[in-house]
Amino acid sequence: MARGSWGAASLLTVLLLAPGCGPTDDTVKEQPMDTPPPSASSGVDPSEQARAAVDDLAARLQTDPAAIEVVAEEPVTWRDGSLGCARPGMSYTQAMVEGLRITLRVDGADHEYHSSGDRQPFWCKDPTQ
Repeated sequence: MARGSWGAASLLTVLLLAPGCGPTDDTVKEQPMDTPPPSASSGVDPSEQARAAVDDLAARLQTDPAAIEVVAEEPVTWRDGSLGCARPGMSYTQAMVEGLRITLRVDGADHEYHSSGDRQPFWCKDPTQ
């Protein structure tokens, strides 16, 4: 009788462990990105917003627009209505905002312009995002 109990216990053990040996569907699947990856646009025809940023910076610095390089033009999700350019003492909508970060370079110094939707890009002296 001890022999039958041993066989039943072995069979029960195999049946309990067998499902763990099979293939599982727990594979990690690639998730789509919420925003496209940043892309440097040097050497590429800049967008209308980047051209507007170049014109603004040229006027601000009183320099030739041809001296300004578009280093990057990247889509971004701003974490609030400040569009990554929050100022102390100001309050902003607390909602994510789709927009664009444009990085310009002139005389070795980088300058950031931020925008969203139909809003024209604006110079952001001290970016917070």
